[in-house]
Amino acid sequence: MLEVMKCNVCGKIVMVVHSGAGISVCCNQPMERQIEKAEDQGNEKHLPVVGKTEKGILVKVGSVPHPMEGEHYIEWIEVTMGNYLYVRGLSPGELPEAEFPVSSTDVKVRSYCNKHGLWSNKPKKH
Repeated sequence: MLEVMKCNVCGKIVMVVHSGAGISVCCNQPMERQIEKAEDQGNEKHLPVVGKTEKGILVKVGSVPHPMEGEHYIEWIEVTMGNYLYVRGLSPGELPEAEFPVSSTDVKVRSYCNKHGLWSNKPKKH
């Protein structure tokens, strides 16, 4: 599974395709690995919810729609099925959802909130 790393200085986010022994560095500081969360806390809802559509699946972020404001929004939704990765970037003002051309609802889905980090419907075991 791809690791998500964030620079706590400039905010740059990178996905690590293949892990190695080195440390990811940005702005002369080690980048922070983003841990997948799988239990909502507080009023905002972050967990991806997967539903079937005629064209594939629809992923909605939150059991109630997540805020999509300039200061607080879902940056992307990703779906992993087997060896395939689908990613849809989102912007403030859009709905916190995306449709993907995937035949099964038994997929791993992650979403990234610019304030609260990485969320998953099937978190990686640590």
